Amino acid sequence: MFCYQCEQTAAGKGCTIAGVCGKNEDIQSLQDTLLYGLKGIAAYAYHARELVSKDEQIDSFMHEALFKTVTNVSFDMNQYLELVSECGKVSLKVMELLDKAHTQRFGSPVPTEVETGTRKGPGILITGHDLLDLYELLKQTEGTGINIYTHSEMLPAHGYPELKKFKHLVGNYGGAWQDQKKEFTAFSGAILATTNCVLIPPPNTYLDRLFTCGITGIPGAAHVKERDFSIVIKRAKALPPLPEAPGKKIMTGFHHTAILSIADKIVSAVKAGRIRHFFLIGGCDGAKPGRNYYTEFAELVPKDCIILTVACGKYRFNKLDFGTIDGIPRLLDVGQCNNAYSAIQVALALAKAFNCSVNELPLSLVLSWFEQKAVAILLALLHLGIKNIRIGPTPPAFITPNVFKILQEKFDLKLITTPQADLAAILGK
Repeated sequence: MFCYQCEQTAAGKGCTIAGVCGKNEDIQSLQDTLLYGLKGIAAYAYHARELVSKDEQIDSFMHEALFKTVTNVSFDMNQYLELVSECGKVSLKVMELLDKAHTQRFGSPVPTEVETGTRKGPGILITGHDLLDLYELLKQTEGTGINIYTHSEMLPAHGYPELKKFKHLVGNYGGAWQDQKKEFTAFSGAILATTNCVLIPPPNTYLDRLFTCGITGIPGAAHVKERDFSIVIKRAKALPPLPEAPGKKIMTGFHHTAILSIADKIVSAVKAGRIRHFFLIGGCDGAKPGRNYYTEFAELVPKDCIILTVACGKYRFNKLDFGTIDGIPRLLDVGQCNNAYSAIQVALALAKAFNCSVNELPLSLVLSWFEQKAVAILLALLHLGIKNIRIGPTPPAFITPNVFKILQEKFDLKLITTPQADLAAILGK
């Protein structure tokens, strides 16, 4: 294949992919950013389509952006920056589309207390993001005596009224995706993976009771087609029952509609000085060192501050007791990465209530970085002009120093340092 920039075959040293020369690493960086953002948009759009909701403008942008990325030979930084900015705009649009699809089908989430232990009897653990898969599983297991447990990003499902009505949706088991090998080994029931946050099991562990569905697949695991979960149900009944083991109760379901229903109370607490600052601490979790930063940061947040959290990064601290301010929980779990739109709506509504911009709010965003939805979310935030975001624990590998410098200059994007130093800088101490 041919590299248009260095005019040589793109198989030699320096050329990483066709049409992009290693000498133009900043262009490649923006292309990679765009591609990750498009993958995130595609993931959101997939869930929305499964709920019979789509937007032709979103699909058109994805086709156009992919075409320009593959065929554009101008190597114009400004063109790519504009395209990346447009990707952020479309990311916000697709998150809104999915939020509406979820609430129209399952109702608006409400604050809900969730059990984290197990009940005696057969069980199925469902992991991933797809709420429609969970709904169909709940319907098919109703009256069978099988208890259903959520895992990782499925935790917020407990807040949706149409899912809450199933009495055998009994709790959440385990934490973030990177701990699943240990947690799935300990869980004696059947396991259903609905999206791509699923790891290949270690030898001789739980592969014989792991099932996948939809676009998810694991070598050696049985795959469910057309949401017929009969083989999962049959396997769950044949496996050893789970023990009666109560756990700590945690809260979820703080969708923007729930938070905004008490907006007057929040505004009054801020004006009275009882709430000093808001922190959004969320994002994707991972196994590499450095992510204990988010636990330490949350623990250090002063007791007159509110923490909002979204996505699986919350498992670093969502079992800690943060207490309340005027009856308002200090930790508000907004939901999945698929619920990032809710967090944005809370920020926009608070800005309206205080008659200021989001950047003027006593609000700080501290995000953990990992996969493509995180890229789509960050691009949406940057599209809205939100500044002073801290990300970590390391910069994205595909962002070159020059591109990161542009983001720093335009949006004051920062890398995390230490919890103590960052908290002091935010609160002006």
